[in-house]
Amino acid sequence: MPQSTHARAAELHNLAIHAHQAAVVAHDKGDHLTAHELSRQALERSMNAFGLAEKLAAEAVKPGTSGR
Repeated sequence: MPQSTHARAAELHNLAIHAHQAAVVAHDKGDHLTAHELSRQALERSMNAFGLAEKLAAEAVKPGTSGR
């Protein structure tokens, strides 16, 4: 069964959180290159989640829709 847009957005938010946490650990260990890459991944995932959230919000305000 296909994953709902809500579930995919939540998953992307969780992946972004994980990448941010891993970046902190890498930075604390002095591995700044890895920390930078993980921060980039976190930003990308956050932006993708934001895009899905915007899509959901736009669908929710369309006339004649239930918002789901």
